[in-house]
Amino acid sequence: MELTTSLRKFVSSLSSARKRREEGAFIAEGTKCVCDTIGNFNLRYLFATINWVEQYGSVIELINEKVIIVSKKDLERMSALSTPSEVIAVYDIPKPDFNLSIANQELVVALDGVQDPGNVGTIIRAADWFGVRHLIMSNDSADAFSPKAVMASMGAISRVKILRGNLDDMLAGSSAEIYGTFLDGKNLYETKLSPSGIIVMGNEGNGISDRVAQFVNKRLLIPSFPADSVTSESLNVGMATSIVLSEFRRRQIMNSNG
Repeated sequence: MELTTSLRKFVSSLSSARKRREEGAFIAEGTKCVCDTIGNFNLRYLFATINWVEQYGSVIELINEKVIIVSKKDLERMSALSTPSEVIAVYDIPKPDFNLSIANQELVVALDGVQDPGNVGTIIRAADWFGVRHLIMSNDSADAFSPKAVMASMGAISRVKILRGNLDDMLAGSSAEIYGTFLDGKNLYETKLSPSGIIVMGNEGNGISDRVAQFVNKRLLIPSFPADSVTSESLNVGMATSIVLSEFRRRQIMNSNG
């Protein structure tokens, strides 16, 4: 297979969230990102320089018919990055095969209007680290399959299933405990936490929206230390997610050890 003008334009168009939705496809760029994701999604194409193919032949030996040798100039035209790498993979966006009843057995992370794709990718990475395998997100959150989010996830997007939709409707239909972080919440470290449920993380500037907050029945606060000291105004949402998940898992470990 050869790179055509229409194929090159198709790949570059996947920088747009609208085109990704229309085509049902996304891109992964860079050696680490491609090596972390290949084999975990249905591959449409892999574009790489001859040098990359020669160096990483073992990675692509089973998908040779989908490999297209291109020049660095071609990669620059297709890339969503300011500094293009030597390889781009195009995958099908997976269709989620779970429903929110899973939150009655395990932890699920929910994103309410998280705008920065880098934060979305970081949250997916944190979820993966702490064994959270299902994530739901509102329609107004950044696309988890944008190039920046995919790269920020560091391969975790291969292991975390993502369901996007109307978050209000999804939460309204859930019978699980629903947690959320608020400035007027109860101290995270002094609140009883369950090993299952939904943890809602809100928008970078405004936090959890009023329409979603009505479904939260456990309001949590990540306290600063020492109490009442002058600190930063707030935590980055990716950092806050990691702190909350870490405490949930710590409780599980403590409880399992008696």
